[in-house]
Amino acid sequence: MDWSLINPLYSVSGFFVGALVGATGVGGGSIMTPLLVLLFGIAPGTAVGTDLLYAALTKASGALVHGWNGTIEWRVVRRLAAGSAPATVLTLLALNYLGASPHGANGVITTSLGVALLLTATMLVFRKRLLSHLSVRMQGLSDGRRRLLTNLLGVFLGVLVSISSVGAGAIGVTILVLLYPDLRTAKIVGSDIAHAVPLTLIAGVGHWFLGSIDWNLLVSLLLGSLPGIMIGSQLAAYLPDRILRPLLAGTLAVVGAKLI
Repeated sequence: MDWSLINPLYSVSGFFVGALVGATGVGGGSIMTPLLVLLFGIAPGTAVGTDLLYAALTKASGALVHGWNGTIEWRVVRRLAAGSAPATVLTLLALNYLGASPHGANGVITTSLGVALLLTATMLVFRKRLLSHLSVRMQGLSDGRRRLLTNLLGVFLGVLVSISSVGAGAIGVTILVLLYPDLRTAKIVGSDIAHAVPLTLIAGVGHWFLGSIDWNLLVSLLLGSLPGIMIGSQLAAYLPDRILRPLLAGTLAVVGAKLI
């Protein structure tokens, strides 16, 4: 770690991304990772790996608050982790294998990141329609079927997040609302954040062993994003959601298409 290499431009970008995350609730990976790849020219593998550890550190504080307030359904967290933990390890092993060929892993990461951004944009735009259309069908699920679907969601998120650092926010929360309609929204969000901490930590440590972590970049981003998230959270009550979310979704869709 060389403190003289802290880049103020990364910190400023981290501040604005943090403010946007705080205002919209969309996971930072949906914004930060493509910003690092497209604007700053960071290698996709390094951008994803650094963002994963960044997410683990920032979401840990959120999980502590939710745990203190009793807004975490640990049953859901365990079911998600049962699928995501092994899927994350297997995905990292696959990335390590692909990295044996020049730029092999970076190509997979870039394409997967684009697909993940398009999925996130779709969830942002059509979330209400999806919930209203599928919620009736999900209410009659047995607990065993609900557990299996939650495990499969964990597998999906483990693969997607390990490759792209995107997906645990908008995608995960939307599907959990469908699977557990009786849970309060605060518990859905708290459970998703609590699950995201070990998921991003395991994936981030895996990328560390793969050599795709830039520590100076990580610290630069944190210096800007932590105050940005606080300010964005305060502004959330004053920003019109009906304007901000479609604008954000459109931006993610354009960036995702460009990456693909």
